[in-house]
Amino acid sequence: MDNMAGSKSSLNIAVNISVLLMVLLWLIPTVGLFVSSFRDRDQISATGWWQAPFSVELTYRTRADADPVERGDGYVIEGNIFATEEVAESFAAGESSISAFGSRGNAPAEFAAGTTADFGDGETLLVEPDGSYVYSSPNEIGSRGPRIYFEAETPPQFTLDNYRSVMAADNMDQAFMNTLIVTIPATVIPILIAAFAAYALAWMDFPGRGLLIAAVVGLLVVPLQLALVPLLNLHNKIGIGQSFLGIWLAHTGFGLPLAVYLLRNYMVGLPRDIIESAKVDGATDFQLFTRIILPLSFPALAAFAIFQFLWTWNDLLVAKVFLPSDDASKVMTVKIADDLLGSRGGDWGILATAAFVSIAVPLLVFFTMQRFLVRGLLAGSVK
Repeated sequence: MDNMAGSKSSLNIAVNISVLLMVLLWLIPTVGLFVSSFRDRDQISATGWWQAPFSVELTYRTRADADPVERGDGYVIEGNIFATEEVAESFAAGESSISAFGSRGNAPAEFAAGTTADFGDGETLLVEPDGSYVYSSPNEIGSRGPRIYFEAETPPQFTLDNYRSVMAADNMDQAFMNTLIVTIPATVIPILIAAFAAYALAWMDFPGRGLLIAAVVGLLVVPLQLALVPLLNLHNKIGIGQSFLGIWLAHTGFGLPLAVYLLRNYMVGLPRDIIESAKVDGATDFQLFTRIILPLSFPALAAFAIFQFLWTWNDLLVAKVFLPSDDASKVMTVKIADDLLGSRGGDWGILATAAFVSIAVPLLVFFTMQRFLVRGLLAGSVK
């Protein structure tokens, strides 16, 4: 009874749960990257992205900048730490609470909030949890008040400053255009060449076809890094060196083996009856390829186009080798690695934002073309 037509397998629920868990596991890094791109650098360093809605305990440094007042035999400075010029912006989003304070950078939490710290020579400092402070000194206080270090619960901060910094970076718009200039031809060219080659290897009889198929399979295991230097030397000899034409041909060469292999295997599985009927009706190989094979192979072509686009867009190594190092020729991955990562190595908010900006276009391409992956094998063959 369990195998009757129309009945569901007992493993159906387990399969659905497994797929859901896999989707969630794949989404978690993207969600974390997205949340981190809106957070402040210090808060990212202190807590994980899943704690973004909650307050964060951070250490700050400020200076008592209120005017000193003479009182009795000494001088006093009173005010609120949260209102001092150096940290006021960090606490503009809401109320905070101070847990500890100190007068030295190596001991920012030396004294608990609400207690009076005695620094000797009659100098004392009292900092309350609400941020109010009183500094007393028997001597006249100069124009600059004392340094105060403190730990405070900082409200969560979400900002668009990271995106403004990335989008306004020098030549970032040029890097975006360069990435498109590299990626689109490097995706289209190997697909065109591989489609013709795959048809020939799948449906045309000629001497040495088996050896060519074996050579294509063998090229799949050649490491990309092994061919970088010889290929660059070849480009320099023929005059294309480090240029857009050179990187187009490089990506084409690196992508062709997999493209030919995938498309050839797909085309071999197409219904032989349709192809033989077209040949009986007098169709040439070119007509057969353009009017029957290509429409039926569109799901495979779209699948490889997605993967090739993603690989090329996210590429760093090939772009570093086959493109000039000047700003006018940098793609986004090189721009992020050289400029943002090089000069802002500890600014995780900037890096998360740059990474998310760089994957926006590949995500758009994937969600736009993924519907072609589920088309039927014979899509378009029946009128």
